[in-house]
Amino acid sequence: MTSSGPFDLTGRVAAVIGGTGVLGGAMCHGLGAAGASVAVLGRSMERGAARVAALEAEGIRAVAIPVEATDPADLERARRDAEAALGPVDILVNAPGVNSATPFLEITLEEWHRLLDANLTSVFLACQVFARSMISHGRGGSIINISSASSGPPLSRVLTYSVAKAGLNNLTQYLARELAPQSIRVNAIAPGFFPAEQNRALLSEDRLRSIMGHTPAGRLGEPAELVGTVVWLASPAASGYVTGAIIRVDGGFTAMTI
Repeated sequence: MTSSGPFDLTGRVAAVIGGTGVLGGAMCHGLGAAGASVAVLGRSMERGAARVAALEAEGIRAVAIPVEATDPADLERARRDAEAALGPVDILVNAPGVNSATPFLEITLEEWHRLLDANLTSVFLACQVFARSMISHGRGGSIINISSASSGPPLSRVLTYSVAKAGLNNLTQYLARELAPQSIRVNAIAPGFFPAEQNRALLSEDRLRSIMGHTPAGRLGEPAELVGTVVWLASPAASGYVTGAIIRVDGGFTAMTI
């Protein structure tokens, strides 16, 4: 079933990097339900195939494509494969997620680079690859980067992840300025605490209690609660004038003080 009106994505093609994950997967289903065809990009083709099967069961046109998002040549190959299967990509969602709770004084240079590459460099590269294509097709487009509540002020225990997400916010705003003349909008969604692979090991009972005490909504988010925002940012409802925004979907977490 597709939507109609300003949120209708019929005829659009979305590429979701990280579409094999929990949050990226929910976004794949939401974009598809709004009418878009969906390219599910990720490392695991077993999970990608399962995601596509679930999308197709809902009547959504979809394809799974393997990609190493820190490799520009592989990203370019994945873009070509997506466009060969579905047509020109109008919507790019960057939803990588790699985290670590290593204390500051114990973070190695290898871990620092690994998390920055996974959470920030991959987004920079994907934006380059897909923006070039959007420009060449002359249809404009929407790029949606997935940030985090930890992008500022930073959360404890996740230094490198917080640094990467802060950089992602800055990248989003810079690209909004750079790409506006080509009718490409660039925005970010900053989720609060949602159950996903990268944070399960970090959500101890004590930490979860602290998070809930700092979240006015008093609970974790459900992945489906990100869908409305991603569809809005991808759709004609946000076209033209919504760009450079960091939209927080966090149950009020970043609005809370003492």
